[in-house]
Amino acid sequence: MAFLNALPGAVAEGLIWGLMAIGVYISYKVLDIADLTVDGSICTGACVCAMLIGGGCPVILAVIVSFLAGVLTGVVTGLFHTALGIPSILAGILTQLILYSVNLTILGGKSLATIDPRTNNLLLNMSNNTLAIVVMVAIAAAIIVGLWLFFYTEIGLTLKATGDNPDMSRAQGVDVSRNKVIGLAISNGIVALAGALLAQYKGSANINDGRGAIVIGLAAIFIGLSVSLKIKPNFVVSLIGVVGGGVIYYIVYNFVILLGLKTDFLKMLSAIIVAIFLAVPYLKTTYFKNKKAEPLITTVQSGGDGNA
Repeated sequence: MAFLNALPGAVAEGLIWGLMAIGVYISYKVLDIADLTVDGSICTGACVCAMLIGGGCPVILAVIVSFLAGVLTGVVTGLFHTALGIPSILAGILTQLILYSVNLTILGGKSLATIDPRTNNLLLNMSNNTLAIVVMVAIAAAIIVGLWLFFYTEIGLTLKATGDNPDMSRAQGVDVSRNKVIGLAISNGIVALAGALLAQYKGSANINDGRGAIVIGLAAIFIGLSVSLKIKPNFVVSLIGVVGGGVIYYIVYNFVILLGLKTDFLKMLSAIIVAIFLAVPYLKTTYFKNKKAEPLITTVQSGGDGNA
């Protein structure tokens, strides 16, 4: 019963993290960049949203500004990587470190900013999980449709080509550096949007909200893709699967908490989940494929001895 009571909250929060995972999907799967900026940009979105709402700003405008703040963080990482020649993973780490100080400044030097749902007409809040689920499904659907339309434009197609084969794209006259900046900007904009929604749902923004976000995003991606690609391997289905992966992750997360696992081990659990889903394709191709090939080798050898 405790698990069933916690299920709506797990689904609602899982949808928020699933939306964040869409941003990670764009950088990791489309651009082929492991962008660690997200640990900072999701917190930036949450902090900006909380402070703006606390200052009397309309909720919709606060969410839009949070999205734009995330876009800016992606641009910074993109310029570090393309204009300064810093490897992408280090560029993300540098931006993440910068954002820690920026987020503290946004919060006015405090580690926490609260949002009162009684005095603000929030889009979602944990006091009404049913409404939160409906709102998140609508927002996630709008983002997926928007990305689907964008990635079939000329810019979107060249952005995909940049991730698939940057050298070939460059040879065809594609501005690879520009595309990487655009892709990282969109990715972190969506991540910051998820942060703004998370702050409203929880009723607060914490300086440590984004810690480990990349691990949760990757877990949602690998869980979702392991299911969705078996159904119909296309872009939209993959994005839906990623959102579903976020929901599955948080259902498992809450189930493990109810079993009595100490919260100190939850980050380790996230890392183990990601490690398992990363290892499965390698284990399949390395071990199971070789075992199937052994009878063929035996047959060839016996034929050579004349004993076949």
